Amino acid sequence: MAGIRTRPWDAAENLETAEDMAAYLEAALEEGDAALVAAALGDIARARGMAQVARETGLGRESLYKALSPEGNPEFATVLKVVRALGLRLCAAAMSK
Repeated sequence: MAGIRTRPWDAAENLETAEDMAAYLEAALEEGDAALVAAALGDIARARGMAQVARETGLGRESLYKALSPEGNPEFATVLKVVRALGLRLCAAAMSK
């Protein structure tokens, strides 16, 4: 039997529209895991173009890669700058009981 060839899946390659990106971020937020949210923002930023996001936020490209990785721990101000640069917004809603 021939071996199966696989390659890593990259979410950034599949985030094509603003709606895709918003739904992806919303799903990450629903999980309630800060590292997952940071990683999702990183995926979205890569899909948009990290250099462009860096310019729009006034932050360094390398520092954004680091902050928006699963191991990153971005400041909330950084998260807000990135969300705005991506053309997204964070929303609050009451949790269902």
